[in-house]
Amino acid sequence: MPETNIPEPLRVGVVGLGFAGETHLKNYLLQPGVEAVALAGKEEDKLRLLGETYRVPNLYGNWEDLVARDDLDIVSVCTPNHLHAPIAIAALESGKHVLCEKPLARSGAEAESIATAARNARRVLQVAFNHRERGDVRVLKHYIENGDLGRVYHVKASWMRRRGIPGMGTWFTSKEMAGGGPLIDLGVHVLDLALYLLGEPEVYTVSAATYAELGPAGRGGRTELSDLAKIPVGTAYEVEDLATAFMRLEGGATLLLEASWAVHGSAGDDFGLTLYGTEGGAEVRVRNYNWEDTLRIFTDVAGVPAEVSPQLTRGEGHLAVVRDFLNTVRNGDPYGEHGQEGLVRARLIDACYASALEGREVSLSDQTEEQAV
Repeated sequence: MPETNIPEPLRVGVVGLGFAGETHLKNYLLQPGVEAVALAGKEEDKLRLLGETYRVPNLYGNWEDLVARDDLDIVSVCTPNHLHAPIAIAALESGKHVLCEKPLARSGAEAESIATAARNARRVLQVAFNHRERGDVRVLKHYIENGDLGRVYHVKASWMRRRGIPGMGTWFTSKEMAGGGPLIDLGVHVLDLALYLLGEPEVYTVSAATYAELGPAGRGGRTELSDLAKIPVGTAYEVEDLATAFMRLEGGATLLLEASWAVHGSAGDDFGLTLYGTEGGAEVRVRNYNWEDTLRIFTDVAGVPAEVSPQLTRGEGHLAVVRDFLNTVRNGDPYGEHGQEGLVRARLIDACYASALEGREVSLSDQTEEQAV
């Protein structure tokens, strides 16, 4: 369990200047008993701007200098994926609690090393799965826990973009820096939602396939059509642009996962889930991040098929993530303490990539044993 004598205010350092870093920073400042002490990132102008905007007194070009401070209680890791493990481990080993952006790491082995550091240091490690805090997901979770869907036996989870490769030729499309493409970037979010809604069932096997059909040809980036010709064919595109996986879960349930950055289809930037249960079903459909009228519950009323559209709120997103993390730091949470959910997701993504590479179904028990050797 975390230490009981927690100082106030909690002193926070954030590493990363992009959307995630700024989001963490501003949501920390909305919480009582928190002080933003330090910010680190490579872009000098952005570092200075964010420092001035959020009144952060200590700015660093190198993350090592931030983590080395002995007066920080918390470090948020909001960097490219390849930096998650070194920053998180260094922070944990120096006595800080860590909130890490998804994915926890590029691989299950890296994620295990971070989780081990958290356990050894007796510090909190959590991953920012912010979509759990959507209004539609919170309402659906209540329906499931109330038994309104009965036993959920099959789930479809997807995040599909038609033209949404985040950065052609950047770290996003480098296998070494990112660990993978849309599966590890977007798929991990809806994989998390599915497992969270189902109550964290164990996954037994994975059968997956990945495709890189558009990205290597310089297509599918977030550019205007007139700019496509300017992207050189084969420009540092080393990851998939579409992934699909079929998972067998404990209790006989199954999960079909799909994620794309670029595909010829009707999607814009859309994600969602479909759940089939013995007493009812549900569907979450989110188009371009909307939150209104996104949930449908399917049931029977007096023996007649009926459809319910619950009243929804936007949800709190990262605000709730940060608040819950701070509560864990202060009060403890046996499951969320050491990044267990992030580790499980990392191992599953690993298994998906292994299955796709080897062209066969992969057992999670075999995968975990191989990583332990």
